[in-house]
Amino acid sequence: MRLVPLNLDRDLDLLFAWVTHPRAHYWGLQGATIDRVREEYQGFLDNPHYDVWLGLDDDETPLFLAETYDPAHSELAPHYDVRPGDIGMHVLVAPPTRKRSGVTSAVMRAVMDFCFADPRIERVVVEPDVRNDAIQRKNAEVGFVPERDVPLHGKTGRLSFCTRTAYAMSVPHLRPEAVEFANRRLIAKALAEFSHERLIAFAEEGDRYRFGENTFTAKRYPLEHWVIDPESLDGPLDALDFIAGLRETLGIPEKLLGTYLEEISATLAGSAWKFAHRRETAGDLVHASFQTIEKAMTEGHPGFVANNGRIGYGLSDHEAYTPESGRPVRLRWVAIRKDQSIFVYGGDERDHYRAELGDLLDRFEQQLRGLGLDPAEYRYLPVHPWQWEHKVTVTFAPDVAGRSIVPLDAGDDRYQAQQSIRTFFNLDRPERHYVKTAIAVQNMGFLRGLSPKYMQATPPINDWVASVVEGDEELRACGFGVLRELASIGYTGDAYHRTGTPSAYTKMLAALWRESPLPRLAEGERLATMASLLHRDRDGNSLAAALIRESGVTPSAWVATYLRAYLRPVVHCLLKHDLAFMPHGENLILVLENHVPTRVFMKDIGEEVAVMNDQPLPPEVERIRIDVSDEFKELAIFTDVFDGFLRHLAGILDTDGVLSAAEFWTLAGDCVREHAKDHPSLGGRLDLLRPTFKHSCLNRLQLRNTLQMVDLTDQASSLIFAGELDNPIAA
Repeated sequence: MRLVPLNLDRDLDLLFAWVTHPRAHYWGLQGATIDRVREEYQGFLDNPHYDVWLGLDDDETPLFLAETYDPAHSELAPHYDVRPGDIGMHVLVAPPTRKRSGVTSAVMRAVMDFCFADPRIERVVVEPDVRNDAIQRKNAEVGFVPERDVPLHGKTGRLSFCTRTAYAMSVPHLRPEAVEFANRRLIAKALAEFSHERLIAFAEEGDRYRFGENTFTAKRYPLEHWVIDPESLDGPLDALDFIAGLRETLGIPEKLLGTYLEEISATLAGSAWKFAHRRETAGDLVHASFQTIEKAMTEGHPGFVANNGRIGYGLSDHEAYTPESGRPVRLRWVAIRKDQSIFVYGGDERDHYRAELGDLLDRFEQQLRGLGLDPAEYRYLPVHPWQWEHKVTVTFAPDVAGRSIVPLDAGDDRYQAQQSIRTFFNLDRPERHYVKTAIAVQNMGFLRGLSPKYMQATPPINDWVASVVEGDEELRACGFGVLRELASIGYTGDAYHRTGTPSAYTKMLAALWRESPLPRLAEGERLATMASLLHRDRDGNSLAAALIRESGVTPSAWVATYLRAYLRPVVHCLLKHDLAFMPHGENLILVLENHVPTRVFMKDIGEEVAVMNDQPLPPEVERIRIDVSDEFKELAIFTDVFDGFLRHLAGILDTDGVLSAAEFWTLAGDCVREHAKDHPSLGGRLDLLRPTFKHSCLNRLQLRNTLQMVDLTDQASSLIFAGELDNPIAA
């Protein structure tokens, strides 16, 4: 939201409709003519101590009216001691044209942000009509404290004040209704996923189920997938107590219980924040832009219960750097010595910087010369602002002082954080590359660093995978593509690297660049994270269901087209090339045409891809080879695709009455069988129609060690299994 000055020539009709509407009866202009409204507001605009603002929604639609004024030159002046830094404020939200949750609260915060954006302002003053209980509740939410009632023109006003600090500490998401919303959903998810992993079991009680003190309604689907209605939960609604009470059952080491509970608490806080701030409906997102959809995602990983930890972020960090805040971020840039760093790229290094930085590269070089340094001896590393503030200036202080690391400036381009929190999309020049940065924040079982030495192989691995994909006729026919991580950089000149011992400290200063999908779109195509297919808005409406309705095609045709774009190429990569990805929702970008996914881009290749045979590989790509059994290879489909993503989508579509789970899995089976029919030479290599497969469990990994779930150099040996699952597409 943003505020622009009111223009009576442009805005009078809108203003008249708003201030004379029955909902605006406390505004004092009921029954006024349009000429009277013009006269009133022309007087405000002519007053040098008064300003009137039109508030625009995120899509630039007029949404609210705000007025700010100097209390020293108002009728409030005789009633209190006006301080320097005081500003008066009024706000009026437009009459609603459709159902949306949380609009008034969002408007109130937008106006308060606007007031306090002026560093001279220390306190906001309001004087609502004493009868207006609704606005007084909204005032209290953002930190206003009533002082006394005062007689004013046409009303008795409740004189109230909100200081800058009180507003900053008002944390609107940490309120009973928001936290109850978050607790309900997290407990429902914990019940569903812990049961799915056979850690707990429910008891039937009539048409409800019971676990411990909680009862609820639920439905069981293939792959032992439970869909639990959060609103049906009865009993205690405290997720922390729920988890703590199950420590022994869940197998959480006693010494790590506090850490896991902190991740649960952070997940709750994140969910409550999204409840309080994200207002997009599923209907809005059907037509939304790529990055609007990205920042509207609220669920996190569909399998992990503690999926939003971000341990290390404070409240201001959350509001500045998380994907759901959607705030533009300007990355920090430092120069690092070439002889103390690594850079890998298939082209010319300076050409790469020129393409990403433009004229800023010249400024950086001039900045180095001004310090008496030779630009030819340095290269340029993008750094997450949080990492600069909390790690570079402290953990690497000697390196900065010794000019091995040279602070430069923020970049010109604005970026938006993606769901992975450390990857950024360029908002100003979307054709430029994503930037993935190292950040020493704990999230979902890992500290989110990047190893410079490990990433030396990342561009060659990506180039090799891209060559395989581009050279395969079947994959080209499916429209399947990969977004290459084509350049990597990292600083290695610090004491932590000199010890020779890998640690979190050797993963704090590195970055990589990944291709943007925008240049590869055709006319009429648009993008969305595949995670969006599992998204429900705060009213429970599914984006997948909304897309299917808007597409105008039958649900079965929509799902079949989607599976051809997603499942078929992943199956083909496995059967033809013994090539496996990590194809969960956040790692794929859908290309939609008329609201139907027709092809996909795979990303996050360097850390996730595996080759599972003895085919010749370039030496620098050898790292991705693993030696596993055929049964393990099949898990690349069974675990990562069926259990990791499709079971959730099937449950959503069935629950919403769009497509039954039985029909969904029939379509998935048809997709696999049609591929087999089209490629008879690949038959018999693996059995994707086997009756059962090993049940690999994600939460068990995190519960065992929430600090590091798996050994990234040997992920296969880290897995935990819980028996077998029935294959939903079995012959």
